[in-house]
Amino acid sequence: MTDPRNAVRILAPEGTAQAIVREVSRRRFLSFAALTGGAAFLAACAGPGSGTSSAPQATGGALENGVSVYTWGDYDAPEVMSSFTSELGPKITMDSYSSNEELIAKLIAAKGTSGYDIVVPTGVFVPQMIEHGLLEKFNKDLIPNMSNLDAFYLGRAWDPENDYTVVKAWGTTGYVYDKTVITRELTTWADFFDAAQNEASGKTAMSDDPAGIIGSYFWANDMDWNTDDEAELDACADFLVNEIAPHIAAFDSYPGSSAIPQGTHVLMQAWNGDARLGLQESSEPERWQWVFPGPRTELWMDNWAIAAGAQNIEAAHAFINWSLSTESLAANLDYIGYNVGGKDMEPAAIEAGLDYVDMIFFTPEQLETMNEQELNDTQQRRVEIWSEMKAAAGA
Repeated sequence: MTDPRNAVRILAPEGTAQAIVREVSRRRFLSFAALTGGAAFLAACAGPGSGTSSAPQATGGALENGVSVYTWGDYDAPEVMSSFTSELGPKITMDSYSSNEELIAKLIAAKGTSGYDIVVPTGVFVPQMIEHGLLEKFNKDLIPNMSNLDAFYLGRAWDPENDYTVVKAWGTTGYVYDKTVITRELTTWADFFDAAQNEASGKTAMSDDPAGIIGSYFWANDMDWNTDDEAELDACADFLVNEIAPHIAAFDSYPGSSAIPQGTHVLMQAWNGDARLGLQESSEPERWQWVFPGPRTELWMDNWAIAAGAQNIEAAHAFINWSLSTESLAANLDYIGYNVGGKDMEPAAIEAGLDYVDMIFFTPEQLETMNEQELNDTQQRRVEIWSEMKAAAGA
């Protein structure tokens, strides 16, 4: 992905049985409580309601001339957008945001007049957005291509009936390293930190967000990264600020756009899709090794939705439906490098000779090691640790 986006990630606790069905969010936190005042912010700024607004309702009528999409940067294959316009007519206007908080703030301030038709929030925010009238309810009759999605990705806890949202993409966090510099095999988060302090000292990049950085400490130690234990957070801070920060050259959430292709660093934390992009763009892909690290890591998910007050409601439904066609799902999977939730996509991707399939699809054993982040009272402390680490690194 090429558009710089600060990752934001917050998850509310929820009771799901299997590790694979844990509810997840791709975007990492910037401390929702600190930024917005928590749920009270939504309650105070957004009117009541569950997706009700003065927007026209979709009936399957004629499509409007355009559709405006507010999403994460470079998150849709160009051919999907161009074919939609050439085949169905509406022109697509696309803007990007850098966090879920930014998205929500824009929708709240606009009070149904944002000018955007489609948005792509992460799961944790969906219940609050529905409750406070920030999303329109789907006319699911106009999105028949939902049938192309694997049932596993439907009926998530944040929207059990998919009345307001449907999966856009999901993935995880790992790292890549330069095998010409780090000649030993790295397989865990502990290996990542060891290499950062040795072969990759001064040549290591970590994600520019609190969750990925703080999470990696707890993942490395096989601990619950949602802990609210002050002593555990203090130990995390001591390790990251005093032991790791002096070795960090940069904080970069998107090394795939330039750092990997240009060989800027030799060890880089990365989302799987962004790392895959970096390998594809590199003139020496064999130089790099992707690691899905143990013993734990994360899993996140993004969702299509329609913004409250959407004026191009027919075109919005049409574009979401277009994006869920088997052809569009395949194109987006290849372009963004993330699993987009379609049925039987892994064997099709393998048969098609897609690059780095193991960076898109994961085994049941790998999925069992993925954990979601939960929103708790330690978010501000986590942001402080992140800030202290960046200051100590001077990067």
